[in-house]
Amino acid sequence: MLFSIDTEMVGRLLLASLLGGIIGLEREVHGRPAGFRTHLLVSLGSSLFVITSIQFYKIYGNFGGVIPVGVDPGRVAAQVVTGIGFLGAGAIIREKASIRGLTTAACLWMAAAIGVACGVGLFGIAMFVTGIALIGLLLLKKVENMIAKDIYVSVKIWSSDREGLMPDIEKLMADCQLQITDARLEKDIEQKQMAIEYDVRFTTRDMACKVIDRIALVEGVKRVRLE
Repeated sequence: MLFSIDTEMVGRLLLASLLGGIIGLEREVHGRPAGFRTHLLVSLGSSLFVITSIQFYKIYGNFGGVIPVGVDPGRVAAQVVTGIGFLGAGAIIREKASIRGLTTAACLWMAAAIGVACGVGLFGIAMFVTGIALIGLLLLKKVENMIAKDIYVSVKIWSSDREGLMPDIEKLMADCQLQITDARLEKDIEQKQMAIEYDVRFTTRDMACKVIDRIALVEGVKRVRLE
């Protein structure tokens, strides 16, 4: 029949939606731009692509040598892997010295993989991978918070234009064990002022706050901002 529905296919699509939505729910709770609905749709769409590809193969595949059309059911799944990269890239945001959204992009990629697995019929593997993903997102987050790790921030300084200011500030940062990864300088010739922006790496935010206090005491410095 033209409008007949295969219950097995419906089950695959529903399971893909459920598992993708579960991962998206975790992102939704943490206020990420790609949340419950996005992950659900990614997983559902990936599953539908694979199911459609399998049906193409069953209908047009050259099984007996009578039909001169050969169909590779894996090509659509391969394109899903490539196409999801564009959606993941849209979730990644760069803010000054830091980058956000990598975990969300990885979740979208994982949701697509789960959808593909459900579309093929690998239900057990899909549920197992969903469980591992949730453990990684929920439990390992607590472990990450216990690990001392480097922090990257941007320090912007406004001051009067005087000779030797940058070496003084950079020596101060070095004494406080802050590593400068990048530096930008802007000068106002008429007003005899300058603005310096450093991208720095350190281990604790308390250390950065102490450095800000010390930079504020440097001769010529008028304003300091930490981002």
